[in-house]
Amino acid sequence: MIQKSVDFALRNRFLVLAVGILLLIWGAISFKSLPVEAYPDVANNYVQVITQWPGRAAEEVEQQVSIPIEAQMNGLPQLTALRSVSLFGLWQTEGLRRSPARDG
Repeated sequence: MIQKSVDFALRNRFLVLAVGILLLIWGAISFKSLPVEAYPDVANNYVQVITQWPGRAAEEVEQQVSIPIEAQMNGLPQLTALRSVSLFGLWQTEGLRRSPARDG
């Protein structure tokens, strides 16, 4: 089977070359006509808030800063995760949003 294919290709070199060139041109035209959406953004979107309140305990920072901000961040569209950390005088929260291109 392979021997017959090789013999055919060697006997009809110009036909094989023409088919190869046609495939190359067809591939180049197809690549140029691809829409931009063919390469979607697959990265997740992060929202990060860091606040400092020097000299305050973690409980104070949590009650006066983190809880109101978390309440507002919970209203973000397509929010899939919310994580907060309160330390002495420092508060950090991260929100992970689902990419609209990945819905479905």
